[in-house]
Amino acid sequence: MSTPRQRSHHGCWTCKARRRKCDRTRPNCRTCIQRGLQCEGYEVRLRWGAGIASRGRYTGAEEPIETSVPPRRKGRRRDLSRERRRAQQEDAFIADVGKTRVTTSSPCSNIAAYDASTNFSSDLSPLTSPGSRQRSEEDEVLFQKFLTSGVNTLHSTTADDHTSLLGAQLPTLCRQSDALYFICLALQVSICDDIGPRFFEYYDAALNHFRSELAHSASYLPDGTFAAGLLLCSVGVLRGTPWTMHLRGMYSIIQSQGFQTLQSENSTFRTHLFEVMGVMDLPTFTIGRRNPSLGFWRNHCRKRKDPTAINSELGHDVELVSGLPRTLLDIFSCIGTREANEEEFWNWPGAQGTLLQCQLWEAYRSAGILAVRHRRLHRFDDMTMTQPDNSHERGLRLRALPTTEVLVLRIFSNLDAIFRAAKEPEGTSTLLLNAVFYPLAVASLESHVMNARPFLKALIKGWGDNLHDPPGNERFLQILLEILEEWWISGPQQTSIHELAYVRGLEIALY
Repeated sequence: MSTPRQRSHHGCWTCKARRRKCDRTRPNCRTCIQRGLQCEGYEVRLRWGAGIASRGRYTGAEEPIETSVPPRRKGRRRDLSRERRRAQQEDAFIADVGKTRVTTSSPCSNIAAYDASTNFSSDLSPLTSPGSRQRSEEDEVLFQKFLTSGVNTLHSTTADDHTSLLGAQLPTLCRQSDALYFICLALQVSICDDIGPRFFEYYDAALNHFRSELAHSASYLPDGTFAAGLLLCSVGVLRGTPWTMHLRGMYSIIQSQGFQTLQSENSTFRTHLFEVMGVMDLPTFTIGRRNPSLGFWRNHCRKRKDPTAINSELGHDVELVSGLPRTLLDIFSCIGTREANEEEFWNWPGAQGTLLQCQLWEAYRSAGILAVRHRRLHRFDDMTMTQPDNSHERGLRLRALPTTEVLVLRIFSNLDAIFRAAKEPEGTSTLLLNAVFYPLAVASLESHVMNARPFLKALIKGWGDNLHDPPGNERFLQILLEILEEWWISGPQQTSIHELAYVRGLEIALY
């Protein structure tokens, strides 16, 4: 019977490996020499993986020496940490709002709940607090640039549209609301490549002012603060980041104060703000939506006292942000209920507008039929599932509707006409390119049609070269196209378009 070997803890590496007692003679132990083995010595060995360090002072280095550490971009860790905190707090707010019953809560509790969602300043410098962050001359120059360029990302008519209520009211409202002023600056820097890194400075200042204004608006929500809340959503929309928690937070505050009180002014601008909120909330208009649709347009914007309150040469009864007739928005707001079906879109009588507007509206009408038919953009948890009508009469009526392939081709034909016209000198002032993403996305979701016709995919990529003005649309199309390309490969049998957005942390508005 052999004697058990005694493990060596301080011996040479050869004896350690063979679990033998080492006499620790240097430079080579006699035990190894007597056995005819090569002694591997006693040097300290660093335990280093076969890859690259992922933490500590040697992060990214291939060897445990200072010269192997790759250079780090200044501020990179700070920016990532700030983004991570924001994402965690926004997700926490989404969960909190889902548990909140706004019908039984007080105004103060709703404001406190929403305030929690915007509490992102735990690691901010004192310069971003509401009491010390003052407006500077540089800020004013940036604000004037927003009034002439950045504001054009927020509506879909023309750059010189005299009916644009927000642009006309902004200077006055920003004197009343610091939150609105700084969120305008944040929007402007988010679309300017040269000053993009300053986005967080203005965004944090806007959030701080917004919380302060909400605390003083328990009984009434001023237009400036209301507009600031909607523009907070617009920041997320332009960046593709989650934004519907802001919309839901605003809704809880409005609901706690009562719609009757807020609508008592009966002003054109207040009506405009409600309609903007309604457009943002439209069902099927968001990919990767984190919060269910509130039904805002359907419940609060369809009952118009004067259906032609805003009637200009640019189109009969056109809502400014979406660029669509209100009668068409009425149908879109009912998708997922028994009030909207394919025939409602097909029988829509249309509206008077420019030639390009009519092209856009026809694209939306076809997209509405596809949205109802295939439900690819539906969120089934917030849609009313209707029982199919198998009546013979309805079957005959549906035969008159175009096939999916025809509808997709019609949409691309309409959109191509808009993009071609935008290249011409006469089309430089049109902002209809802000409104092309919904019909583009709905048509592109028909993967069997897109895969059978590669020229349609090439057409989309070509359109991207014509999206430089207004700024932001080119980057937005790149985000959308990345998801669509994966969708064309996987198809509806393997995943949903919402899941593809979720895994990327995106919430993409298509209005």
